[in-house]
Amino acid sequence: MSKKDRIDEIEDTLSQEEAVMNEEGTDSMPESNDASEEESASKEELLEIELQKEKDKFLRLFAEFENYKKRTSKERIDLFRTAGQEVISALLPILDDFERALKELSKSSDKDLFKGVELIYNKFKETLKAKGLEEIKVKEGDNFDAEIHDAITQIPAPSKKLKGKIIDVVEKGYRLGDKVIRHPKVVVGN
Repeated sequence: MSKKDRIDEIEDTLSQEEAVMNEEGTDSMPESNDASEEESASKEELLEIELQKEKDKFLRLFAEFENYKKRTSKERIDLFRTAGQEVISALLPILDDFERALKELSKSSDKDLFKGVELIYNKFKETLKAKGLEEIKVKEGDNFDAEIHDAITQIPAPSKKLKGKIIDVVEKGYRLGDKVIRHPKVVVGN
């Protein structure tokens, strides 16, 4: 069989199928079109629903990532702000020792020794201050605040004015940025 014969045979088969379809009537065609339209409409709806789900997933993932970025940047800022907290906390007893040494040296007759130690103390104190260390100011007669102060003992108040107030400061307190790293130790009157 040649190519031309084969093509003619296929065309005949197609024309016969068209004739059969025409004999069955035109009513069957719209039904198949309606079914295909319904099928394509339902496919479109399914695709729309699937697209909405994917958009929702994407938006949630994007929001989660934005929250992660904000949280980590805040943590980094806090870390930088208090990076030296452990070191500075370890140096606070040395600062206290310097203050006690200066107090004792002020009683001695060797003023040059006092000035030398005082220079070192001031340099040390300014270096810590530059790193964010700040002394918590507390004096006799201030109101006691449990959030800030650390009461080590209570004694009878020498006067009615000092009841519930600070009578003496035993150890200074310090703050690094906004965070209290050592509460002032105080004696409270009762």
